[in-house]
Amino acid sequence: MPRPINARFLAPTLLTLIVGQASAGLPNGVASGDTTPGSTVLWTRSDALGPVTFQYSTDPAFGLIAGSQMVNVTDPTLPVKATIGGLNAGTQYYYRAIDNAGASATGRLRTPSLAGVHTGFRMGVSGDWRGELSPYPSVRNVPGANLDLWVSLGDTIYADIASPAVPLPQATTLGEFRAKHNEVYSTRFGLNTLADLRASTSVLSMIDDHEVTNDFAGGAHPSSDPRFAGQAGNFINETQLYSTGIQAFHEYNPINTEVYGATGDPRTAGKSRLYRERGYGSDAAVFSIDARSFRDQGLPAADPLNPLSVASYLGAAFTPGRTMLGVQQLADLKGGLSAAQAAGTTWKFVMMPEPIQNLGVVGASDRFEGYAAERTNLLNYIDDNNIGNVVFVSADIHGTLVNNVSYQDFPGGPQKSTGAFEVTTGSVAYAAPFGPTVAGLAASLGLPGALPLAVYNGLPLAQQEAYITALVNAQITPLGYDPLGLQGSDINATLLQGGYTATNSFGWTDFHVDPVTQWLTVTTWGIPWYDEATLLANPNLITGMQPTILSQFVVQPVPAPAGLALLGLAALAVARRRRA
Repeated sequence: MPRPINARFLAPTLLTLIVGQASAGLPNGVASGDTTPGSTVLWTRSDALGPVTFQYSTDPAFGLIAGSQMVNVTDPTLPVKATIGGLNAGTQYYYRAIDNAGASATGRLRTPSLAGVHTGFRMGVSGDWRGELSPYPSVRNVPGANLDLWVSLGDTIYADIASPAVPLPQATTLGEFRAKHNEVYSTRFGLNTLADLRASTSVLSMIDDHEVTNDFAGGAHPSSDPRFAGQAGNFINETQLYSTGIQAFHEYNPINTEVYGATGDPRTAGKSRLYRERGYGSDAAVFSIDARSFRDQGLPAADPLNPLSVASYLGAAFTPGRTMLGVQQLADLKGGLSAAQAAGTTWKFVMMPEPIQNLGVVGASDRFEGYAAERTNLLNYIDDNNIGNVVFVSADIHGTLVNNVSYQDFPGGPQKSTGAFEVTTGSVAYAAPFGPTVAGLAASLGLPGALPLAVYNGLPLAQQEAYITALVNAQITPLGYDPLGLQGSDINATLLQGGYTATNSFGWTDFHVDPVTQWLTVTTWGIPWYDEATLLANPNLITGMQPTILSQFVVQPVPAPAGLALLGLAALAVARRRRA
């Protein structure tokens, strides 16, 4: 059950910063995305038929308009976009949309700097928001963070779970998928945090499974899944249900539509290309992965209480040729990582919807752990090519878990370090989150030392986190994997607040690269989790919550920039004094 709400999580009566509030005629506000040093995609949805004008400027008052573009609304359920070129790198822009009825909304974005400069980088990340749990106070503080980038890390709708807008177990028509997207970006109980968020910075939008349906494998044959059986196509990524879901995703996100060419692989050739590489000066490179559209069917689940079943599963996961990413996308990612390393980019962020860290066999079939041969292929490439400062960022499991990322050459083999680590982000709003879900599963399986769920729910938050950490470690350390956290690893990290897990909350994670020291500060923000019944019983209590810091740590890059180590140590000392 949800934890009692503490008064310290309640927001002030007035927000200190409101960006781009949605208007009556532009109910989803505005957004920008797919931004490069010289271009961006502007987005809105209007209730009024006729022209929408996008204007952009470097002046927040729009005293001097740098350019404009007009698009036509032909269907009020269909958003409109404008691809804007000719922008200057490393520049703050402001934009607005004005529809045919005079409604308007404004937003802002900052174009990435070109390679060769260190201007700092700040990125916010989260995923997994369900329609019935809107309006998402867990991300209400994002607009004030002055981000360079927000990454929507998949499960931006739950097409396969009933919600107020579509009270059906599965969206199937284009209208139903559109209604699902409209629901999460609309005002509810007087609040529209996702619209405010998307107006405050450039967005990089990704899919996971629930944009179509749970745990689908896009590279499998339709006959392998009863939800797709009988639909035309050689792969699930050619079926009508998949195509309809992806169409609505493209429509409701500020993203260019890209298509793979002749890749030589029928899974990817001519298919939607959601993979992106984006550079932010010499501070960071961001790679966003489609881990759903080209994957093989998941393995049958293992019995975690049966050692023979576990051993058999781990062996099957190493079957050569099984893929999660597809041959082309894996090659693109390797090439992008090598290019970023050669260019002197400090941090490489690989955004994957599902975790790459090993968490044990429970639920592994949907994670990279169930595709161990390809996982080893990628991590071995990072290791052999000395690609430094790689950070994997994922979602899907509805909780924050941090660990270093190692790999094996074969099942049961010794662990090899990569120097990389992973942060999974908690959900914006998915009830119940990782902590109570795992606690309930442990109790139902009768795992040694498992607590009854009611006992777990009554523990103080710190004890809940310690219990979940112990449960996870009990699954991974017997398999030779490192326990959760960066302590004792080869990652030069210092914990500043909280711990290396945050599994009983809703929220987001903030990645901040200092322009001088290049140190990376990772901050997880959150609120106590709630369910639909709690929200409906007292909407004002939920919408009044304000995120607080649940976890924070700082990581030094390897090698540290010449002459900057002392500055970094001084900054760390200041941070420690503030914490004290």
